[in-house]
Amino acid sequence: MDAILDDVAARWPVYVSMPFIAAIIGYVTKLAAIQMMFRPVDFIGIPPVLGWQGVVPRNSTRMIGTAAELITTRLVDPAEIFARLDPDRMAEEIEAPLLRAVDRVTRELMAEQAPALWASMPALARDMVVKQVQASSPAMVRRIMAEIRANIADVLDIKQVAVSALERDKELLVRLVRDISRPEMAFIARCGIYFGLVLGLVQTVVWSLTHAPLVLPLFGATIGLLTDWLAIKLVFFPREPKKILGLVPFQGIFQRRRDEVARQYGALVAREVMTVPNIVTGLLSGPRSDRLIALIQRVVRQTVDEQADIARPLVSVAIGARRFEDLKHAAADRAVAYLSATALHATDYVTGAMDVADTIAGRMRRLSRVEYEGLLRPAFRQDEWKLIGVGAVIGALVGELQVLLLLG
Repeated sequence: MDAILDDVAARWPVYVSMPFIAAIIGYVTKLAAIQMMFRPVDFIGIPPVLGWQGVVPRNSTRMIGTAAELITTRLVDPAEIFARLDPDRMAEEIEAPLLRAVDRVTRELMAEQAPALWASMPALARDMVVKQVQASSPAMVRRIMAEIRANIADVLDIKQVAVSALERDKELLVRLVRDISRPEMAFIARCGIYFGLVLGLVQTVVWSLTHAPLVLPLFGATIGLLTDWLAIKLVFFPREPKKILGLVPFQGIFQRRRDEVARQYGALVAREVMTVPNIVTGLLSGPRSDRLIALIQRVVRQTVDEQADIARPLVSVAIGARRFEDLKHAAADRAVAYLSATALHATDYVTGAMDVADTIAGRMRRLSRVEYEGLLRPAFRQDEWKLIGVGAVIGALVGELQVLLLLG
């Protein structure tokens, strides 16, 4: 015992530093694990095994599917959010660009489908034709909106909207996970310090008793491994609030932050995923777009028929029944072509009316503990062992460096 005390007295700076070096090991291994979660976005090295890609981007296909499934089955109901859109208000919001588009389309179609008639008409008469078509356009928009609201499940694959948005931008998925988990990542890093310090004290005692060269790398590896494993577990568990020794309340930090996460996640999905441009793209280019196009074409042809009904005999004589049918089809096709640009003028109204952010936040608060955990847990689960293993390797290397410094 005297020999041990003499050694401690002679080399006290070394012994004092050991717990702090262990705390640094714990902290550094956590920072490495956090960075490896998200970076690099693209694989660096020699595929498929010699190199690294961030856990989240590496598993993007699986995580996108999981995130999209949760968003579209538990958090966003297309029928619910589209029911909040008022067809009359939509017509008002896009009135100016709609009238400009109608003016352009009417003049183009008449010049194409009835060139002789259109050329022979005085300018005033042409303007009257355009004004007549413009007058019917708001009603047509209201009918299209009412049809879309009533048949939204048939014309929009909301899951594909989410998947497409996440697949277009790998960084978006990284942000989705990283932004809602910043406090958890900071907690993991802090855990490395606390757990490393405690294990470092044990390491110091063992080293003072043995001076065995294997002690430091073994403890370094243990610190890296255990602190990584424990920190990740404490992010999610316990799911329900517990009391340590019946006094100190404790719960997994991610579970404890449910209200805050719900607000952040809802805002991020509304801002980046379920946006008006993404939804419009999903309507016009998604797997069910053919149904929407058929719906719009039907409404446009009906509107043209109604407008021409009174003057149908004159129209048939002037341009012919066959040409009139061609004109209706061409009008429907042009309506689809102009729909996207025209609809985007109502972005502010549609975004506010659908209220995706608050809808998601409210529904997230009603998820079960396990379902809510699914927002973040998939980012860790599959490659968790790799992160923990890297922590162990880094810890062992630092421990070996300590041995070289102490015995060198």
